[in-house]
Amino acid sequence: MVTDGAGVDWRGSASSSVTVTRAERLREFYEETVLKPMLVAWSDSRTRLGLLIIGFYVSLALVAVLGLWRAPSTSQAPRYLTLFENMQYPLGTTASGTDLAALIIHSTPDILLMVTSGGLWATGIAVLVGTVAGYKGGSVGRALMSISDFVMAIPGLPLVMILAITFNPKNPILLGIVININYWAGLGRSIHSQVLTIRENNYVEASRTMGVSTPRIILKDVLPNIMPYVTVNFVFAARYVVFASIGLFFLGVLPYSDQNWGVTLNFAYNGGALFSWSAAHWLLVPMAAIIGLSVGLILLGQGMDRVFNPRVRTRLTGESASTASADEKETGMTEVL
Repeated sequence: MVTDGAGVDWRGSASSSVTVTRAERLREFYEETVLKPMLVAWSDSRTRLGLLIIGFYVSLALVAVLGLWRAPSTSQAPRYLTLFENMQYPLGTTASGTDLAALIIHSTPDILLMVTSGGLWATGIAVLVGTVAGYKGGSVGRALMSISDFVMAIPGLPLVMILAITFNPKNPILLGIVININYWAGLGRSIHSQVLTIRENNYVEASRTMGVSTPRIILKDVLPNIMPYVTVNFVFAARYVVFASIGLFFLGVLPYSDQNWGVTLNFAYNGGALFSWSAAHWLLVPMAAIIGLSVGLILLGQGMDRVFNPRVRTRLTGESASTASADEKETGMTEVL
């Protein structure tokens, strides 16, 4: 069959009209996986504020790594300088004359490494165990959940203390993993419960019927539906690393180092900063650093929830489709079949 006298086979025309070039596929992939998620996240003020706070801490870490601020040492300044009393030492000094700003700045890289490694460890293991156990079910699911239950039964703090004393880890990445060594178990069981429901959905069943591989179904159909929950729990796991590491450093359980907020708090407490107004900044400055990082993580997690929330993404897709339809009407472009 040909068109009206044009001598052009409509089947060949249709075939060519749906040809998609490599550049178009890459552009579509970029829009769906990078551009649109960024626009959704950036539309939330919590994301912007969270990124600003986290960016500030990353900047502090870069200052320390690049050596743009003096390293902390004793007797490098007058003792007990208060906040902004001397702009050369804007955050004041300790009882030993150590620059508090230097202590905070040079502690930041290790803190960020611990937070990132601990959060990734806890959520990564939980997602792996929870999704496989929930989707596969059967003996595999029961075995994985039995392991999770056993790990959950082990008290976290005593386990971390034993591991820290036994192995004395000094690498901040290993410290983050040790602190969250069994944090994943409870999250893994929660993810398992969610995946049990998701795997019964029609679109998952359709993928199985079409012979789609299990890893691809988990990656394309299951994970996007649990990502809001995973994102929020990544933030919780990261915050737990912050508070647990500071507490363990304060108690002297983890390897001792002057360049840590917990150790700074320990020095301040033992130096009487809790009962002396002239030394209060010694205690308040590391506390403010801890609170600021925690707030930044919370805000970022709340904002990123919009990126992975299926309802938000669906609404975005609907808005894009309606915009495209409106553009076609304005330009008068219609498709002739």
